[in-house]
Amino acid sequence: MPYNNRDDIPESARKVLPPHARTIYKEAFNDAWEEYRNPSDRRGNSSREETAHAVAWKAVESKYKKGDDGKWHPKH
Repeated sequence: MPYNNRDDIPESARKVLPPHARTIYKEAFNDAWEEYRNPSDRRGNSSREETAHAVAWKAVESKYKKGDDGKWHPKH
């Protein structure tokens, strides 16, 4: 279930991430959705969706960090 645009990502991510981070999430999710379509390509018993969401969050965390204010900020 790839996402068409950044505002289609899950509400839990959409409500906390700034626009650019939502784009990163969407693109990483969609790439992982294709890359991990075969269960043998995933670790453990993770579903395709679980794996894609985990990859998406890791992609966001590579460029953003959660601040003490609870908001996500670009890393410098």
